[in-house]
Amino acid sequence: MKLLIVESPSKAKTIEKYLEGAYTVRASIGHIRDLPKSQKKAINIEAGFIPHYEISKGKEKVVSELKTLAKKAEEIILATDPDREGEAIAWHIEELLKDSSDKKGKIKSNISRVAFNEITKEAILEALKNPRIIDTNLRKAQEARRVLDRLVGYDLSGIIWKKVRYGLSAGRVQSPALRILVEREREIKAFIPEDYWILNAKVKTKKGEYLDLACSEDFREKNKVEEILNIANKEKWHILDIKENEQKRSPNAPFTTSTIQQTASSRLGFSPSRTMIVAQKLYEAGHITYMRTDSTTLSKQAIINISKIIEKKYGKEYLSIRTYATKSKNAQEAHEAIRPTHAEKITAGNTEEQKKLYSLIWERTISSQMSDAKLLKTKIIGNVVSNSIPNFSANGSRVLFPGWLIADTRSGSEDVELPEVALGDEVKLIEIIDTAKQTEPPNRYSEAGLVKELETRGIGRPSTYAAIISTLETRGYVEKINRSLKPTDTGEVVSTFLEQNFMNYISDTFTAEMESELDDIANGSRDYTKTLKDFYIPFSKHIKEKDKLDKATTLEAADEKFKCPLCKKSMVIKLGRGGKFLSCIDYPSCTGALTLEGLEVKKNEPIGIDPQTKLPIFVLIGRFGPYVQLGEKPEKIKGKKSEKPKMASIPKDIDPSSVTVDMAMHYLSLPKVLGFHPDDDVQIISNIGRFGPYVGHERNFRSIKKPLDPYNITLEQALELLNTPKKPRGFQKKKTS
Repeated sequence: MKLLIVESPSKAKTIEKYLEGAYTVRASIGHIRDLPKSQKKAINIEAGFIPHYEISKGKEKVVSELKTLAKKAEEIILATDPDREGEAIAWHIEELLKDSSDKKGKIKSNISRVAFNEITKEAILEALKNPRIIDTNLRKAQEARRVLDRLVGYDLSGIIWKKVRYGLSAGRVQSPALRILVEREREIKAFIPEDYWILNAKVKTKKGEYLDLACSEDFREKNKVEEILNIANKEKWHILDIKENEQKRSPNAPFTTSTIQQTASSRLGFSPSRTMIVAQKLYEAGHITYMRTDSTTLSKQAIINISKIIEKKYGKEYLSIRTYATKSKNAQEAHEAIRPTHAEKITAGNTEEQKKLYSLIWERTISSQMSDAKLLKTKIIGNVVSNSIPNFSANGSRVLFPGWLIADTRSGSEDVELPEVALGDEVKLIEIIDTAKQTEPPNRYSEAGLVKELETRGIGRPSTYAAIISTLETRGYVEKINRSLKPTDTGEVVSTFLEQNFMNYISDTFTAEMESELDDIANGSRDYTKTLKDFYIPFSKHIKEKDKLDKATTLEAADEKFKCPLCKKSMVIKLGRGGKFLSCIDYPSCTGALTLEGLEVKKNEPIGIDPQTKLPIFVLIGRFGPYVQLGEKPEKIKGKKSEKPKMASIPKDIDPSSVTVDMAMHYLSLPKVLGFHPDDDVQIISNIGRFGPYVGHERNFRSIKKPLDPYNITLEQALELLNTPKKPRGFQKKKTS
């Protein structure tokens, strides 16, 4: 028996079909080992940053089956994905299989590694002809990233827990990404709009056609606008100039991980994480090449096949074979660009999402090897006869030869036809309109925009961008408004704290240089231990120094117009779980508090009575922000444990002063018993914790994502969530089906 091991069940199924029974194919279902949760035994720093790995929870059965099959196998092939993460998974499997060698059942054969860039029969058979050993450098580079992220994440998160608020987190790449969003938000807040005016004129040609002209300048002064309007209305108009020039538009390079995320976001409305999930399905089904790549290269055979398709479908004049330089500053080991494995297939995929993404990949791949589009650009310039005012113009365009745009129609634009005029023609002014406008602040980043910015700055890897954005949203550091990413109060506070105390470690320069050093480990030119030592010794020293900081409970002084409702002293802005609020400067001596709008949340005055328990309901503000409380807090009696009243947070988008009895009872309905688990008859509950809403069954918990919510989720929906594999915190695991 020959054993071939991959990481995904879907991938295993496809490959087993191609190999027609020659191999037994099994899946590891992603990583089978990882660092333990306990930081104390995770990494032996003194011994040279040696990680301690344990079999991941829930993978015991998978490991046992692989060991059993390995002892019977005459040949063992590790065929995990062709990148650092795949190399690491292969190494972990090899290490565990070697450990299974004993007197009762020794592994009879050598373990070898193969890699292929596409899951096609031809590619797999070719790879099996060229087995190799595990690439130690690639594996070490992945291990260095994992250890580095763990050290930075745990140490930075630990100090944020102490100095800002419990439960918050930071990360080596996550925090620079958050900083970029927060910096943009500061620009928006600091922006002061300015008034300006634009001018548009409508004229009539000799043939009676209308032509809309826009002024080439805008104006900051209204009196200048009035002056131009006066001249424009008094004098006759003519055609001052007509400019025509032919332009070429070249096609875009084939997709990389970064560019497919950006394009799928803008054209299909997919989030980066959704794009990668759909692309993974297409890859595992054998429809596209590997989707985690920095390369824009196409293989020689792929170009031959694409050329035949272009000639047959569009004609020889549309073919123009091209090579594209990889733009990524930190391009990983050479892969191909993302392309269809069989370009003759115009459509592929089982779902609408898969079909849409495949179509995008097909169009980009085919068009990348096609001729330039040729466009005729026309500019008509008009002015008064005396030419005493700024020029007014209209722009038109017409496609002379579509070239690659015939395959990628969504990259094109409609022709803009202009009326036929001649140089010097007199035209009649129909109307001239001035429009008042204001300058606008820079836009917030969209997901696609942030992906592009991260790649431009060399922060992180394109394969990690989806996970970075997802983490920022999950942690409550950013929220999506329409398609823009807006930092929350918590996100701003965390970023500000890190910028003030750890700027060297969340700067663009440091993060990009660290990526380059990881690349050097991958190509064998840098030592693993020295790299981590050079980073961690000064970093850990810096962490210890910052441990002396006072707790950053106060963010900044509040506007002087806000005074404490109890003692009339100044207020300060603090961060609670529900967001920012105003607290008396003398807290805890004085407990006066206001919302950011200045509305008082009165203490010890119930908003009403619970009709069932007859207990009073209070709206209060604590160190974690506004909350509701059922019943009064009992006095502390030494040596006697008193039962705390039931409490629940008020959502951050709700004004505490608007909370009614019904709303309070709604919030206090958590934790909510949804029913009993069919396997053990133990309660399943929904609740809101420090990481957001969740469902729980004994020690098994899953986050509740929108559109579901903890108040209305059903037992069936909760069971479905609890049955999904748990996503680990701290790093991005290999995606599997």
